[in-house]
Amino acid sequence: MNRRHFLGSATLALTGTLFSRNIFANDRLLNKIDIQFFSLPKMLEKDLPGTLAMLQKIGYKEVELYGPYPFSTAATKERWSAITPALGFKGSGYFGYTAAEMKSMLNDHGLTAPSMHTDLDTLQTNMDKIAEASHILGHEYVILPAIPEEKRKTLDDYKKMADAFNKIGESAKKEGVKFGYHNHGYGWKEVEGQIPIKLILDGTDPALVFLQMDLFWTVAAGANPVSLFQDYKGRYRLMHVKDMSKNARFSGDGGDAKQWIELFPLMTSAGSGVLDLKTILTKAKENGMEHFIVEQDVVADPEVSLRKSFDYLAAL
Repeated sequence: MNRRHFLGSATLALTGTLFSRNIFANDRLLNKIDIQFFSLPKMLEKDLPGTLAMLQKIGYKEVELYGPYPFSTAATKERWSAITPALGFKGSGYFGYTAAEMKSMLNDHGLTAPSMHTDLDTLQTNMDKIAEASHILGHEYVILPAIPEEKRKTLDDYKKMADAFNKIGESAKKEGVKFGYHNHGYGWKEVEGQIPIKLILDGTDPALVFLQMDLFWTVAAGANPVSLFQDYKGRYRLMHVKDMSKNARFSGDGGDAKQWIELFPLMTSAGSGVLDLKTILTKAKENGMEHFIVEQDVVADPEVSLRKSFDYLAAL
């Protein structure tokens, strides 16, 4: 083989290899996999930079923060302090650093933070401060993780919450961020001929209120994730990806901590349970889902579990 022929053949082979790899990369279902910080709070509290390095090594590209934060209301900080003894950790927000310092550390480890969770009080009173921090950290979505129990006792409460969400969404839009609601297991059982959560889904402005699905709690409530993506196409932008070791439902309406705790042992690494994650995630992406966020609320060894979830999702 002469030199010209050899170089031509080598170039063709290399081009074919690169082309094949590019096609393979484009065929991956999820190009970026996120992690919710609440999956490993004790590790973050003990060593934030070291934990970020671990997440980078596993392959995670994005993170989602949980509150409270320095700008959270006093009442929120008091409620958090009251439950931390039971949780076994105190760290949250920026774990003792400033927003700018957190941003710098994320940059150092190739991570971005497109979303954050914060409470209702702070969303209603401190949107300017939320937005200021969000612009520093690059948050696009500011998300309410739960509706306080006293504000979801009746159908009228849910209607009032829909109105409140529209106002929060409008406030967020003015500040250059997007407001979202993360569902739990409550609100899915029929009450007086109506599904309470539908009063929020149907009573909020799609341009102002986006949705984050918690897959585990949605299934535990007996709802169909794929139907929700299709019925509310384009509104579900983020998902907490979890798996379930066996099919299970709440013992009641999913409205209290006792029912949640009963199901915690059934949470497992993505791909280790019974949920058809490939189909669910594919349909989610087809209907506008942007961020797929691994979360496992109670796990003995976060590094092992979160690596398993990442490896499974990255291979889809």
